[in-house]
Amino acid sequence: MVTASASGRIAPRLRLGIVGGGQGAFIGAVHLTGARLDDRYELVAGALSSDPHKAKASAPAFRIPDERAYTSYAEMADKEAARPDGIEAVIVATPNHTHYAICKTFLEAGIDVICDKPMTTTLADALDLVRLVRRTGLVFCLTHEYTAFAMVRQAREMVRRGDLGAIRIIQIEYPQEWLTTKLEDTGFKQATWRTDPAKSGPAGALADIGTHGIHTARYITGLELAEVCADLTAFVPGRKLDDNAHVLLRYQGGARGMLWASQCAPGTENDLKVRIFGEKGSLTWRLRWPNELFFSPLDGPHQLLSRGRGEMLPLARHASHLPAGHPEGLHDAFAVLYRDAADAIIERRYGIPAPETSKTFPDVESGARMVGFIEACVASHKGGGTWVKTEFDV
Repeated sequence: MVTASASGRIAPRLRLGIVGGGQGAFIGAVHLTGARLDDRYELVAGALSSDPHKAKASAPAFRIPDERAYTSYAEMADKEAARPDGIEAVIVATPNHTHYAICKTFLEAGIDVICDKPMTTTLADALDLVRLVRRTGLVFCLTHEYTAFAMVRQAREMVRRGDLGAIRIIQIEYPQEWLTTKLEDTGFKQATWRTDPAKSGPAGALADIGTHGIHTARYITGLELAEVCADLTAFVPGRKLDDNAHVLLRYQGGARGMLWASQCAPGTENDLKVRIFGEKGSLTWRLRWPNELFFSPLDGPHQLLSRGRGEMLPLARHASHLPAGHPEGLHDAFAVLYRDAADAIIERRYGIPAPETSKTFPDVESGARMVGFIEACVASHKGGGTWVKTEFDV
């Protein structure tokens, strides 16, 4: 089957598989909705659960035929790579501790990867995936979806054309409320694995949502971290991983910043906010009002920029599905990442050039930097709040 690419040329609809996302899962459905929105993929195979019975039982809801409903990701990679009509890309929508092995297996099978974040639970594993992607030339997209909101991309272009001048201060907040109580003790699946160090990795709220804020700020500004000083707290008694993080940030080039990430802040729901202050002005983007960007030039009036109106820069136009006044949200952002990944995969596989506006999606290297950030923060906290360098070769 074929579909129109972002460049307007006719391109094949990519054959897609998924690992995870079966009965009781949350993020798998979000991934698939995003993949379907621009009609660039056709879901044909899956290893939908680590439980073989659930993997098979989940397949009919996804219209996956029984012979391509696999009971393990390794079987899926092996058999799909051998088929003439095998999958061309795979979604990895599983708990954190499984990402490395799954991604490595599919990359070694020659299959492009779209992975949920964080990429791995250790920096060593993350750097191994970087080397593997470079060696194979395969596409690796990491779904830090907030970078795909149109007004975040508008902010990126405004910073790059100099509207803010040199960046001085970066303030990031990402509070949630859903883990204010010990929800993991109720058997709620999403809370159970996210608060388990064996499955989530060495950090809780810091890794789960703090990296979203850090990555969004990095995407907008282009600045790399140099050092962090972290205080990680588990406020809920008996919780094994942090549910609250305060981190001081020093950036290469001299900018300074702060991150507050919490999953035990009642009344906040899900409230990412990123503020960038430069010598000539500031920008503020907030997830609660994702279609708006606040711009305050130093010597001019405050401006509210709205998606679809006024001066929409190319990256923002590329990331918009609807006209002004029609709000876009999480599924639209995932769709933009899936469209961008499709353009890159089609360019690699079929030689149809990808437009420049689709080439800013989070890649394997940005994934490694986020894992490095987590490890540096954990080391800082364990050292009593010392400054720890985050610079490393990627």
